[in-house]
Amino acid sequence: MDYASQKLAEEKVFKDPVHRYIHVRDQVIWDLVSTREFQRLRRIKQLGTSYLVFHGAEHSRFSHSLGVYEIVRRISDDIFHGRPEWDENERLVVLCAALLHDLGHGPFSHSFEKVFQVDHEEFTREILLGDTEVNRVLTKVGADFPAKVAEVIAKTYGNKQVVSLISSQIDADRMDYLQRDAYYTGVSYGHFDMERILRVMRPVDDQVVIKSSGMHAIEDYIMSRYQMYWQVYFHPVARSAEVILRKILQRAKELSEGGYKFAQPPTHFLSFFDRTFTLKDYLALDEGVLMTYFQLWMTERDPILADLSDRFVNRRLFQYIDFDPGKDYRKLGELAQLFRKAGIDPDYYLIDDSTSDLPYDFYRPGEEEERLPIQLLMPSGEIKELSRLSQIVDAISGKRRTDYKLYFPAELLIDGKKKAVKQQILEMLREGGI
Repeated sequence: MDYASQKLAEEKVFKDPVHRYIHVRDQVIWDLVSTREFQRLRRIKQLGTSYLVFHGAEHSRFSHSLGVYEIVRRISDDIFHGRPEWDENERLVVLCAALLHDLGHGPFSHSFEKVFQVDHEEFTREILLGDTEVNRVLTKVGADFPAKVAEVIAKTYGNKQVVSLISSQIDADRMDYLQRDAYYTGVSYGHFDMERILRVMRPVDDQVVIKSSGMHAIEDYIMSRYQMYWQVYFHPVARSAEVILRKILQRAKELSEGGYKFAQPPTHFLSFFDRTFTLKDYLALDEGVLMTYFQLWMTERDPILADLSDRFVNRRLFQYIDFDPGKDYRKLGELAQLFRKAGIDPDYYLIDDSTSDLPYDFYRPGEEEERLPIQLLMPSGEIKELSRLSQIVDAISGKRRTDYKLYFPAELLIDGKKKAVKQQILEMLREGGI
């Protein structure tokens, strides 16, 4: 029996709080789970700094990746199986892509990426195609199989049905993380009727559509996603922790480039500071490594690095207020000058941060980024775009919401030093939204 079709002697299961059980029968999938690159995802939190707000949010990208795999397995083996519009030969590539789609995420993913200007999707591709255990497993299926899996994740694969199961406005990735993140954060927003959605999914031509009878379940899913983004993913306190995390890494980079002698040299980061890092360097990093450095840096001679590290480790976060960059940008410059007069470095202690989300969009010809809409399959066989039939979805389609915050250490503004300047700062912060 060839490797691609080889089954385990007995089905393996992972007990899971979201899907109850995650089933593995394919030897390829079992071998991929056992690779060191996939096991590393146990040491990367799914929600980054959100555990500092929602104390239960300690779950990993490992568990999420298994969840995405399980949803795609159910679609492929149960919902689509036997339908003439679905190519059964695509089963293994879509299962592998589902399992491995987050393989390239680094520690505290998005904060790390911003500081060091790296792209987790590019690292996912390197892991799939490079000298890794994952690549060796995939290559046993076929010499071109790693490239196929990489193309699915990169959304360049020829079969658009396969791509849409992994990456679209209603895909297995989103369906898992909304439910999983809701479960671990303890909120109710991310719950929706996934069972109903799976039952009404259909492969049609080069896309995956939803039977029109399932429209209300889709509406519920979209509103759940909207609420999760604003109540959990963009929570201002979690963003405060992200701001401090970014500033720790930025400060360490600045000190290293300036020849500062660390009591605990940032060995794991040196290749990232000078951009000579390799895939091996990247895979050596996880959140345990970063937290070890942060705890050691709490006693560094540099007061900024020590303070920021202590703030992150011991959850002494920045305060925040709403900030309108259009109205308040000039005031921000004045505030920065006052911070300097008060002996507080605004580069590290006065930070404006923004975040935005587009809950649902439809394809606009000529736009650089193609947003494939959710299509409904009518009883007549006609295909109609979701927002044409749903008033709820139509109301939010194409409407991007952006939130701006200004972060600062409130307790430094009320200590006894340079009171007059600090009083000026506090008055400015209290005025009209800033």
